[in-house]
Amino acid sequence: MDLDLALREDEPPIPTESSTLSDRAAYQSWERSNRLSLMFMKTNISKSIRGSIPDCDKAKNFMKAVEEQFVSSDKARASTLMKKLSGMKHNNSTNVREHIMEMRNIAAQLKSLEIDISESFLVHLIMNSLPKEYSPFKISYNTHKDKWTVNELLTMCVQEEERLKHEKLEVANLTTHDEANDKKAKASPKGKKNNVPKWKRGNEGKCFFCKKKGHMKKDCLKHKKWLEKKGFSKSKETGGK
Repeated sequence: MDLDLALREDEPPIPTESSTLSDRAAYQSWERSNRLSLMFMKTNISKSIRGSIPDCDKAKNFMKAVEEQFVSSDKARASTLMKKLSGMKHNNSTNVREHIMEMRNIAAQLKSLEIDISESFLVHLIMNSLPKEYSPFKISYNTHKDKWTVNELLTMCVQEEERLKHEKLEVANLTTHDEANDKKAKASPKGKKNNVPKWKRGNEGKCFFCKKKGHMKKDCLKHKKWLEKKGFSKSKETGGK
């Protein structure tokens, strides 16, 4: 539909009586594109900043006016990107693939600002941004003779991330199993009390003759007197002789 015609090409000469049909058609197409482009841009700009942009009758001039309002210093932007890249740390809020892709994207933005970051330097920045869980992985890389590219590092980091997840899952399962065994061990002494017969519970140290606590039946004085009265103690003494 050539809606961006007015943004790609300059305004053609205004048709006159001597203009050809092709010249008239070309101007009509450009004029239509210019009118629609201005309408689309103005309706999509926030009302809070619309008044700060000067009115223009050409789409190209309008875009240039918008750019001038929001122009930023390349030096300041480069400084901000460098600070962000050097201070990035992987905190497990995202997966390691997204973390590395974000760092590589910042490096690409710096390259567009004529600040070239070598691939080996970017690899070291990424390695330093990884958490302590990746310490064995870092040692393995430092002792490795060959240098990795960013793509190779990305693949290896994803594999290491999966290994760490599997390791954490195994530790969690082992901890849960140990906690369950500890609970059973703590509950077992309570269960031993249930092995005492019901008739004996609460009767430890109680005389079955006088029903008083503090002594047993064999040591009860009342029981001994009762035996003497019945003659049991005499018969035992006689039998013993």
